[in-house]
Amino acid sequence: MNLRERYTFQSKIEIHFVKIQFLNKIMQVPLILAIESSCDDTSVAIVQGNRVLSNIISSQQIHKKYGGVVPEAASRAHLEMIIQCAEEAVSVAGINLSDLNAIAATQGPGLMGSLIVGLNFAKGLCKGMAKPLITVHHLQAHALSIFMDRDHTQFPVLCMIVSGGHTQLVLIQSDYSIQLIGQTVDDAAGEAFDKIGKLLGLKYPAGPEVDRLSRLGFPKYVFPKSKMDAYNFSFSGLKTAALYFLQNNTRENPEFINQNINDICASIQSAIIDMLLDKLEKAANDFDIGHIGISGGVSANSGLREKLQFKAVEKDWNLLFPKLQYCTDNAAMIGMVATLKYKAGNFASFDTPALARYAIPENLSS
Repeated sequence: MNLRERYTFQSKIEIHFVKIQFLNKIMQVPLILAIESSCDDTSVAIVQGNRVLSNIISSQQIHKKYGGVVPEAASRAHLEMIIQCAEEAVSVAGINLSDLNAIAATQGPGLMGSLIVGLNFAKGLCKGMAKPLITVHHLQAHALSIFMDRDHTQFPVLCMIVSGGHTQLVLIQSDYSIQLIGQTVDDAAGEAFDKIGKLLGLKYPAGPEVDRLSRLGFPKYVFPKSKMDAYNFSFSGLKTAALYFLQNNTRENPEFINQNINDICASIQSAIIDMLLDKLEKAANDFDIGHIGISGGVSANSGLREKLQFKAVEKDWNLLFPKLQYCTDNAAMIGMVATLKYKAGNFASFDTPALARYAIPENLSS
């Protein structure tokens, strides 16, 4: 091999090596620290691809004595816990901060003060470590949480997001684009559980307690179900009907609630679940979709899961549930969406604001 040939051969090797390095960088599985602080849970997670290395959640107990979330108290609690949660997440994951490729945080929707705490903490980390910032829509994360810890390749998926503040029906396509087709026009399903539970004298959050007591009772009381157009929901009428029902019966028998608490809870839960499944089934039939997902805090409800399993057998649906630890607000789901946005090159600027009201984006580029 003469000198020219040797030089050409060496150049080709160097160019090939550079290409390999470039491809490795593009295909690198990012290591992301994610933050969720949209309401009353402070959560920090370390996520690498579809692997959750840590997922720390600090649930605020202060709101129980008020019977609901107090925004100012929630903001202060986030300030008190966020550094501790971040340190624990890094420790459990066994990484160094310098290993991170990006920092992600919830941008909205949610309580403005709570969102600001998490988003500004993320911005501070990004500036201090010269890392890119990724902002994530809270409901987009809930919707896509059905894909966590699983390889799903069949689309489209009809997903129902059911939480304390939101009830929505969305269509998810293979590129993870999301189309909103229906939502509540007033109270969310989780909000109905909590408000009616409060009427029954149950402690906040009442949803899990209604679920527990309903398993001990029978749904013998009939409550009206809303008849909203298309795929929309309404639960305010149920809340009003429950109020009048309890007032009328306790007027005649002051011990009515205590004597019938299990059956009342079973009846309320049955009514809420039936309203959810009626709309879900209608949408599945109209769009001819057999892949069904349920996410959000209320997706952990045992009655909903049980009835959905029966419906899935009847309709030959393929069900996608998040694991229980990913149903309620958590940073791992924020990290999952952030991973997809990282691969798409969708980074946020440091002047990106927190948004208390925020329409769910249609795709990962939004």
